Amino acid sequence: MYKLLTAASLILACTGAAAAPVQPIAALDVPRYMGTWYEIAKYPNYFQRKCVGNTTANYALQPDKTVQVTNRCDTGPGVTISATAEGRQIGGATSPKLEVRFAPAWLSFLPMVWADYWVIDLDEQYQLAAVSEPKREYLWILSRTPTVEPQAYAALLARLEKQGYSLQKLVNTPQAAKQ
Repeated sequence: MYKLLTAASLILACTGAAAAPVQPIAALDVPRYMGTWYEIAKYPNYFQRKCVGNTTANYALQPDKTVQVTNRCDTGPGVTISATAEGRQIGGATSPKLEVRFAPAWLSFLPMVWADYWVIDLDEQYQLAAVSEPKREYLWILSRTPTVEPQAYAALLARLEKQGYSLQKLVNTPQAAKQ
């Protein structure tokens, strides 16, 4: 079976060159990023293994400038689970690099309980985003709506591929229509 290779992946395969470091967006307006985002697609991961659809993330800015993160997903008909985390911005006020912690607050002094959350792509209207981390092990495509215009999605995928992400690993997330 033959695999279709893009020019970038062919060059990397032939030269053995490593992908360039992940590049987050230039600046993030954290208050504007707050609110509900629908998961459109993701790289499969262990901690979302029970999720079968209707996955959302809600971000709420706290008075201390941390971010409360509430993730929800359906695990079966009529069954929804949720997990709450704390997020914090790393760097200056417009840094697109955040860290999140799902562990209890009393463990927050341990560096290993914090996971990188980098906004690596975001449209000007703050309607479509891609989130990852430096090793490219995780990737989420998020939207303010349960569906995305095909042209906008294709353009985002092209930008992700240029950043060295494997589009073949992406799994679409079913979202029920808004009521």
